[in-house]
Amino acid sequence: MPDPSFRVCIIHLDRAKGEIVAFGDKNTHIGGSGLAAALFEKYGLPDEPWSHPDQPLIFALGCLTGYFPLMSKVVAGFKSPYHDQYAESHAGGRLPLAMRFTGYDAIVLRGRAPGPVAVHVGSRIIETKDANYLWGANALTTGRVIRRVFPGASGHRSILRIGPAGETLSAYACINVDTFRHFGRLGSGSVMGVKNVKALVVSGDGNMDLPGSSTKKYAKLFRKVYKDMTATEMMSKYHDLGTPVNVAPLNALKSLPIRNLLQTTDPEAQGISGERFGNDLLIRNAACAGCPVGCIHVGMLRERFQDEHRFQIRQVAYDYELIFALGAMVGIMDASNALALMDEVEKQGLDAMSTGVALAWATEAYQKGMLSKEQVEYDLAFGNVQAYKEAIWCLGHAKNEFYRDLARGTLHAARKYGGEDFACVLGQEMAGYATGETFFASQSLSFRHSHLDTGAYGYDQKKHDKNPDKVVAYLVKDERERVLLTSLVSCLFARGVYTKELLAECLACVDLPDLAKNMDAAAEEMQRLRWRMRLATGYVPEKTKVPKRFLEVETWAGKMDPAYLDAVRAAYIKAIYELGAARKNETE
Repeated sequence: MPDPSFRVCIIHLDRAKGEIVAFGDKNTHIGGSGLAAALFEKYGLPDEPWSHPDQPLIFALGCLTGYFPLMSKVVAGFKSPYHDQYAESHAGGRLPLAMRFTGYDAIVLRGRAPGPVAVHVGSRIIETKDANYLWGANALTTGRVIRRVFPGASGHRSILRIGPAGETLSAYACINVDTFRHFGRLGSGSVMGVKNVKALVVSGDGNMDLPGSSTKKYAKLFRKVYKDMTATEMMSKYHDLGTPVNVAPLNALKSLPIRNLLQTTDPEAQGISGERFGNDLLIRNAACAGCPVGCIHVGMLRERFQDEHRFQIRQVAYDYELIFALGAMVGIMDASNALALMDEVEKQGLDAMSTGVALAWATEAYQKGMLSKEQVEYDLAFGNVQAYKEAIWCLGHAKNEFYRDLARGTLHAARKYGGEDFACVLGQEMAGYATGETFFASQSLSFRHSHLDTGAYGYDQKKHDKNPDKVVAYLVKDERERVLLTSLVSCLFARGVYTKELLAECLACVDLPDLAKNMDAAAEEMQRLRWRMRLATGYVPEKTKVPKRFLEVETWAGKMDPAYLDAVRAAYIKAIYELGAARKNETE
């Protein structure tokens, strides 16, 4: 029977040295979300600030990563600059397979380099190179330079890098992965920045052994999974128009956040619909390594140079969340203009959702006289694309006191300048679903404050009796099932195909029969471990709020019911404390 422990590469940045250790048990920690939390439990410093040099930045694979279609994600675990608590973010690109071919199940960055560096990790090499000349460069330029600095391994190499926002330690700086993917939310880019790591290059220069004792059995199962993935509605839904297909139906359901949630529907939204992007701007689809679906939609941005006689054309990835945040939320109802804002956000290395929501709040605060022209520097107005482009640059570079405050989070800025009632923050800046009480309660409290933690936005779109206990039972169960997938690590788009029965077959095929038999118990323990880490680092769910603006929303189902929303939150808070309770033998 193969060794069930994980092979972890720990890089000590202060000494430019690597250390390879065996850690944990695949039958218990599974990988991904579970492995990241377990590594943080061992190496994290719960009582120290996120910026402490020895706080780990963890990148973790799952035990099925690379072996089956859409097992194509990596989980980052870290203490977040956004709320100074344990956090998670997920990304794909070439990184999962590159890591698999290094032979490492996880890469952990510890310490702080003496100056800006690029870190290179492969199966036979761990090195750092000076990157001082790249400090200040945008994320896209950094990627182009790093490809020349570390040549070779094209297609088997993944390049992670940060932009100016990660250097100025924005609370929502992201890590750009292979240009079109990101560790987006909760500030992982600043964790790289505070460690003086401008880029991390992972070269998949080793071998990947086929799993299990029977390669024929594995090949047969792989073909079955591949066929199921490509023959289902998922293929067409996520490949054709992709997630932008959500714009039109959410607009029709009065659930699309528009102009800082002053509206939830607008006829002008057709200008940023999935159909408009697909017909006018889409030039190609791309996919994460190991994925046959191709859900990455790349649009053509055509912008005029200053002399007005020449154009430059760039490729910019888009999806629903970016369209919501940098389109509808800031009143940009033209697809090309929304793409221009996405491009600027990419350069600065900012999380798109947090940036759009932050600028929407700043726009309303400026229009209400709470902010001065001197502070915002440009005439922020819904629909003013040029002002927003300049503001995004200011936000990434933390140009003045106001933009430094806004980079710490919308609610932080609102507490200082006013306008908390219309700050669209649910734990962090909201995702693009103004669907109702269940989603608002879920995102305000859930582990990552993410629409991906549960299916609450889908729950809101169906008729249900208002039973808080029933809602919370659904949220907890749904989260546990997602934790299993994000530990293996699957793209959540594949959750309809990866049934428990199919996952058991896959695990047995890679010589993990015990995990196959005990998936639910392992997933529940990893769900609890994540919550223990979050609570141990200072999370107090009662301190989260649902601002007044959310209570003013009216959807297809009618006006919000504040009493019901409060009841769901109270029941969910109780469940979180139960999930995060110490193990029984630790309390005896």
